[in-house]
Amino acid sequence: MSAQYSFSPQFMLLSNITQFSPMFYLSSFPGLEAIKHWIFIPFFFMYMVAISGNCFILIIIKTNPRLHTPMYYLLSLLALTDLGLSVSTLPTTMGIFWFNSHSIYFGACQIQMFCIHSFSFMESSVLLIMSFDRFVAICHPLRYSVIVTGQRMVRAGLIVIFRGPVATIPIVLLLKAFPYCGSVVLFHSFCLHQEVIQLACTDTTFNNLYGLMVVVFTVMLDLVLIALSYGFILHTVAALASPEEQRRAFQTCTAHLCAVLVFFVPMVGLSLVHRFGKHAPPAIHLLMANVYLFVPPMLNPIIYSIKTKEIRRAIIKFLGLIKVSSEF
Repeated sequence: MSAQYSFSPQFMLLSNITQFSPMFYLSSFPGLEAIKHWIFIPFFFMYMVAISGNCFILIIIKTNPRLHTPMYYLLSLLALTDLGLSVSTLPTTMGIFWFNSHSIYFGACQIQMFCIHSFSFMESSVLLIMSFDRFVAICHPLRYSVIVTGQRMVRAGLIVIFRGPVATIPIVLLLKAFPYCGSVVLFHSFCLHQEVIQLACTDTTFNNLYGLMVVVFTVMLDLVLIALSYGFILHTVAALASPEEQRRAFQTCTAHLCAVLVFFVPMVGLSLVHRFGKHAPPAIHLLMANVYLFVPPMLNPIIYSIKTKEIRRAIIKFLGLIKVSSEF
């Protein structure tokens, strides 16, 4: 596969590295090196929107007492996971664009893939808890304040924080025990477990099975439970008397539903490509991985700013205060 592309002499020095090698080579955009500076523009834009947008959401929620409610605490947690996901890929991606730095030490690669997969699992957990919050708000509105309490929010937050890292640690640590020989080139600007494990020249059945189980019992289970939540929500909304009530009720879920689709569709697509599309063109793997990691953190603050009335009002008020302060 790598014969289709022309790599730098630095990659050629890495071509026969074994288990004693401390480095991998991040190729990032195979075959597109000539237009790499043009590719930099959309990536830089996505980083700017993702980091500034999620920071802005956090500032808005923190400075507006009216938004200190369970729903917006969950939105803050979503913004934090999106920030973590963006920052996890930032050093190597921008290092390639700005400094043409393609090499990464194995330890740094482990840390990066740990952060990427942990924040991905955390985001899946946050979206699941947000779906439960919307389910209670629509299906049991009179009991919402009793069911969704501060203590339960703290417990849910702890689950979100610890579930991803705990599930990720074993497969990341086990990579250290494998020998790596032949071509140690990665076709992205960051490290993913699905790709690194394919470079090991030994039996990796346990890692593959464990990774599949983690995905099934975290991400896929979360997706099934979210779908069940929306099944109950749709049943409740359909039972409302007037179309106007139905529209208002379902409108409270549109931002979360968009966030679910933006996150899970690329993630499922990337998992399918890595599991069953080993002979697919590298461009497909590259596109799916970049969409999965860069698009959700960029779109989520935009979605919630547009679809959530309270956030829109808070943003308008915040911008108004900035304008008034600048006049003085």
